[in-house]
Amino acid sequence: MSKPVVLIAEELSPATIDALGPDFEIRHTNGADRAELLTAIADVDAILIRSATKVDAEAVAAARRLKVVARAGVGLDNVDVAAATKAGVMVVNAPTSNIVTAAELACGLILATARNIPQANAALKDGEWKRSKYTGVELSEKVLGVVGLGRIGVLVAQRMSAFGMKVVAYDPYVQPARAAQMGVKLVSLDELLEASDFITVHLPKTPETLGLIGDEALAKVKPSVRVINAARGGIVDENALASALKEGRVAGAGLDVYATEPCTDSPLFAFDQVVATPHLGASTGEAQEKAGVAVARSVRLALAGELVPDAVNVQGGVIAEDVRPGLPLAERLGRIFTALSGEVAVRLDVEVYGEITQHDVKVLELSALKGVFEDVVAETVSYVNAPLFAQERGVEVRLTTSSDSPDHRNLVIVRGTLGSGEEISVSGTLTGPKHCQKIVGVNEHDIDLNLADHMAFLRYTDRPGVVGTLGRVLGEAGLNIAGMQVSRAEEGGEALVALTVDDDIPQPVLAEIAEEIGATSARVVNLDR
Repeated sequence: MSKPVVLIAEELSPATIDALGPDFEIRHTNGADRAELLTAIADVDAILIRSATKVDAEAVAAARRLKVVARAGVGLDNVDVAAATKAGVMVVNAPTSNIVTAAELACGLILATARNIPQANAALKDGEWKRSKYTGVELSEKVLGVVGLGRIGVLVAQRMSAFGMKVVAYDPYVQPARAAQMGVKLVSLDELLEASDFITVHLPKTPETLGLIGDEALAKVKPSVRVINAARGGIVDENALASALKEGRVAGAGLDVYATEPCTDSPLFAFDQVVATPHLGASTGEAQEKAGVAVARSVRLALAGELVPDAVNVQGGVIAEDVRPGLPLAERLGRIFTALSGEVAVRLDVEVYGEITQHDVKVLELSALKGVFEDVVAETVSYVNAPLFAQERGVEVRLTTSSDSPDHRNLVIVRGTLGSGEEISVSGTLTGPKHCQKIVGVNEHDIDLNLADHMAFLRYTDRPGVVGTLGRVLGEAGLNIAGMQVSRAEEGGEALVALTVDDDIPQPVLAEIAEEIGATSARVVNLDR
């Protein structure tokens, strides 16, 4: 019997090959050579890649036997996960391989900006002895503001606490009790900006976080502050930071990521007090080896039909065919729940009703959790690590099922209780032979609206003219409404309008709508990211 074939498309550590073991036929190709890749991938069972190989829909279609795409790293920008999922191909990565490495680089940038280490080094090697010019500041007793208290943010907080720094953090998705256990004080973003001597960013890049540290934020900081970004380019507005440095409103910066990469020409590079590195966050031998070994193990598990902890699109093992179409629905409901709540729930209930419950639907709970944390953490969220994110944030998670579903053949509800006691729920179902995804409820409001990439939900006091105002403002912004539903509990009571549009609704447009209709809540959801 022939061995399964594993294709190595890029240079990986010898430990990766060792971790695969003797049970596979190992082949090698140059994944950056498109023609060579498409030929080589045709009859393999698994492919291991890093960042240079693009496994898109064309490559997936060319791979007749492919079962696993394994990315030896964290990001999946070069893998078409949707195309792989549609073809039944598992995608795995190494989500924890570089968290220590990334945290250590952020700590290094903090130290480098505090003591001007790179600048002093360059000057001395250039024959200049400039002790007085490069006088720095101590870290002891300084306030470190951590924006995003995920795994990497926590590691940075722990390490810099050892330097005697006082750590505050902003993260609306972390419970205060959880932060207190780590010796970190949770504060608002404004409080963090005003109090911090150093600000380090550790957030995922989303429409909400893009440009978060921009003109408005940098107008609130101390002039002695130093800003560190080793997370994602674009979270710190580079033009706003350059202006603040030029005007003396920021003392220094340490940057490893940029809005556009590779970046070799930036106005920030002109400032002596800016320490810049070329996206080295994951660039250590240890991280690369961890990544390779991790995905090699995942390939072994996947090809053996076992549970795969680092799978990003399926959990591994057997999922009933009737359950499988519900996975993307549950995940999208989880993302909508997070957008509507604006925080992580204290308790999260995933409720499944109808015929589907004759099967094991535990995977729907995992899929909903994956969606809940998709736009919350900087790391890649999988079916297996999603419960860990919930545990880390003190979220109690429960799955309830019932075969009774009066209104729909099958129904999935994601219901959460927030720290304030407020309860938020979002319900969805699948209809027709093509399993069309529909949202059928938000809180106590019944609606019937096809899920779309760009959605908005606004709550307001029921009165005439609201729909006309919505249409006018969106029309003036050049945004086309694809679908809309209005629901109210009673005449003159609270009403909900849910709409789908063809493109993102910019925050200023949403704010204008909210002000004109007196909305008590206005949220956008972008599911195309």
